[in-house]
Amino acid sequence: MSLTSNEYIKDITDFTEPTKNEKSEIAPFFAHTNILITGGTGFLGSLLIEKLLRNCPDIAKIYVIIRSKKGKTALERFHKIFENVIYDKLRYKQTNFLEKIVMLEGDATKDDYGLSSEDKNLLMNVNIIFHVAATVRFEEKLRTAININVKSTKFLLKFAQKLPNFKVFVHVSTAFAPCTENIIDEKHYKNTIDADKALELLDIFDDKKLEQITPILLDNWPNTYIYSKALGENMILKYSGNLPICIVRPSIVTSTFNEPVSGWINNIYGVTGVIIGSAIGLLHTLPCKAENVAEVIPADYVISNIICSAWDTVNRKLAIKPDQVLNLSDEERIPIYNCVSSCQNRISWAELMKINEIYGLEIPSEKCVSYYSLTLNRYLFMHKIYALIFHIIPALIIDIVIYLIGRKPILLDAYKKIHKFSNLIHYFSINDWKFQNKNVINLWQKMNSTDREIFCFNIEMLDWNEYFYQGVRGLRYYILNDSMDTIDAAKRKFQKLRIAYYTFNLAITLLFLWIVFSFINFFWSFCPLSH
Repeated sequence: MSLTSNEYIKDITDFTEPTKNEKSEIAPFFAHTNILITGGTGFLGSLLIEKLLRNCPDIAKIYVIIRSKKGKTALERFHKIFENVIYDKLRYKQTNFLEKIVMLEGDATKDDYGLSSEDKNLLMNVNIIFHVAATVRFEEKLRTAININVKSTKFLLKFAQKLPNFKVFVHVSTAFAPCTENIIDEKHYKNTIDADKALELLDIFDDKKLEQITPILLDNWPNTYIYSKALGENMILKYSGNLPICIVRPSIVTSTFNEPVSGWINNIYGVTGVIIGSAIGLLHTLPCKAENVAEVIPADYVISNIICSAWDTVNRKLAIKPDQVLNLSDEERIPIYNCVSSCQNRISWAELMKINEIYGLEIPSEKCVSYYSLTLNRYLFMHKIYALIFHIIPALIIDIVIYLIGRKPILLDAYKKIHKFSNLIHYFSINDWKFQNKNVINLWQKMNSTDREIFCFNIEMLDWNEYFYQGVRGLRYYILNDSMDTIDAAKRKFQKLRIAYYTFNLAITLLFLWIVFSFINFFWSFCPLSH
């Protein structure tokens, strides 16, 4: 099965909607509401805005907080964001959808989210908050990670308490926030320091001192991102009060499956980086236990889960009798939805990489620099040996040649970044967790057939082969900016790279054998002749 460029574009721009017999119960829940979405410029935030406006057309307003970045003003970024292909389907259905979006200038790293008094007054009519904003950089400075992932959460919770017609607060965390546990259930884990004390540390210590004590604070947490997300959950527990509130914990979010376009992604974090790196021939070894679960989840499934969790949380709250309020557990008060795949549709790292290899070799990219060859090494020692042989030595040879012909060497610097990336994801590819997702399953069972069709997140129904078939094409198209028209030329180049790759490996092997033989011959010459 393959698609030409024209067929691919046709596939991703199919704007037809299925006929539904039952009326949606979830779409009316959002009718006439004013919604605040943080992180609206990010991967998940953009998809959430699009999905809400397209499938809940009676929404009144969506407020989006944007900061200036990289020389662009907040307004410039706002207009650029909505030119993205993911809004094409929405633009086709609602030509005036931008009239429902209100841009506010702010910054999650600042006090009160950097909002002006006028903008805070404007937000007093907000009914629903989706707190999606987060820094997802694993190596982020602790101060920045806590400000964005913890301090902003506290502000939004306290702000929501003041809203007169507030309906629900949805906090998007990560499934790995409790990663120090072997079994991760849909419950609140209280094994971090108090979130307010973490904020106090930012005032007590300067950047240099804070950097020095970061390893001590992290303790068993692998990085500042996961640690700060765990602190964010602690903040939710402390300041939720009587708010209808829930936490959605997605696992490793990857490209979309169906909506709003197939295979869309705009970043190379985590698994995406592994697939891209190996596809273009830069990544040849990864520290990973092949049999472990690859806890990936399609982005559009996450978005539907987030939206439906808001509806479910309010219904849960309404079902609680007044005399039961004081006796509620934390989990009953603030439900958690583990948005994961392993509970219902397990896929291992070996299976994931094999599927991507099969579909990737069908449509190699013109951006390839070497032939595909990836080994999953369960032992770090073996990974380092492979990295030396298949990364460092070839990069050194090629960089020397590039330098001699007067160009700037780049491969060794590229591999420094790749090895840093491998070290960052090592924790997740070597370790294994057992998740529970009963709340997610129960939520699906509460939904009628129409809502299940509109807001599909049932991972049990997902065909991984079909998903990664679309995903590989999406990576080629959206990340590598390589149109499907170049496949024939790319295949010819890929064949040449294959010959070069195996020729180089043969040369290295013969060189190694010659060195070994020379050493043996050298030492043998000193041995006395036997009589």
